[in-house]
Amino acid sequence: MGGGAVIDFQLDIRSGVPPYVQLVQQVRHALRLGLLSPGDQLPTVKEVVAKLAINPNTVLKAYRELEHEGLVSPRPGLGTFVTRSLADDSLPAHEPLRRDLLRWLDSAHRAGLDAENIEALFMTTFRATVRVPR
Repeated sequence: MGGGAVIDFQLDIRSGVPPYVQLVQQVRHALRLGLLSPGDQLPTVKEVVAKLAINPNTVLKAYRELEHEGLVSPRPGLGTFVTRSLADDSLPAHEPLRRDLLRWLDSAHRAGLDAENIEALFMTTFRATVRVPR
């Protein structure tokens, strides 16, 4: 149950995705993968600003969006805490799939692909094969 900050935000300035959206996506992903659970605390705005050198309003906007979605709740004087998980019945399958993906990434690196080529190959293949429900 609740502990310290258990998410390590990263920003990709080349992605074209607004920083606040990247923060929201990272929290959603962590909730979906069971890396964050109800009761866990998100890093404070001050901690995120110090680590990523971004405007505090960007972090606040992300946290407000997560709150609006019912995923987190602020506790005055204490911080922002996860209120809902997005993990589902597929969670037990994640670790074996993650190991397979790590092997695939290792093969791609050995074949000489750099990070951008790997991402391009993965995303074009993903988009071509996965049907996202609307």
